Amino acid sequence: MVSSTDALRINRAGWNHVAPRFYGGTALPEYGPMAPTEDVLQLLGSLRGARILEVGCGSGHSLRYAAEHGAGEIWGLDLSSAQIAFATDVLRDTQPAARLFESPMEENPGLPAGHFDLVFSIFGLGWTTDLPRTFGLIAEYLRPGGCFVFSGEHPIFACVTHDNGRFVVTQSYQDEGPRLHDSWSGVPIVIQYRKLSTFLNELVRAGLAIERLVESEVNPALATEYHADPARWYSTARAELVPTTFIVKACKPGNRQERQTYQV
Repeated sequence: MVSSTDALRINRAGWNHVAPRFYGGTALPEYGPMAPTEDVLQLLGSLRGARILEVGCGSGHSLRYAAEHGAGEIWGLDLSSAQIAFATDVLRDTQPAARLFESPMEENPGLPAGHFDLVFSIFGLGWTTDLPRTFGLIAEYLRPGGCFVFSGEHPIFACVTHDNGRFVVTQSYQDEGPRLHDSWSGVPIVIQYRKLSTFLNELVRAGLAIERLVESEVNPALATEYHADPARWYSTARAELVPTTFIVKACKPGNRQERQTYQV
């Protein structure tokens, strides 16, 4: 079993190494590989004047999307110094100016409580070593009526692999916990496996009300020649068998109209 401390150390080093490979990848309006986009789902609502935080901001492209759609404030945090450096560059000329923190999502690096209209995370929450703690912090960051939208690789997806011309189940969906991998471009990482029910139940325990769950169907507009090979991790054939992505919208109880106070 990999400890939380070791997982954070290994993943920080891993992301610092591979950040250039994932530059600009899986960012809004996309929620995941071949998954429905924000243009279709309309989960975020109007961003005009909204105070926005991204957890696991990566190279900053989703925050740039938010700024381009009228956000009033954009904040982000990420474990990796390399990702924060990319995000700083990507967001250098945005209005409003970005406020970025290099920090594990399991810790509060100085973010205000009850402040944000919207928190989102695109393929970032799966890396947390402490899901209850992370969801608890996100609930604290949100103002009453604020919402949290996040996406991640569907937990069932990793259980199915391509082998000798067919898809087979190679690991148990029931088996949760951290696992050390050394096959990610030769860079060690720790992947956290959790069931979908674990994500949903921890949201409820954090005091958030689940409004929508999306288990992705294949979006043909996002399929490329790369996805045609069934042996690829994100192949069209595999995505037609099991969803690549799950997307959740959950909100903090309170008055949604309060957000109008912050619009510009």
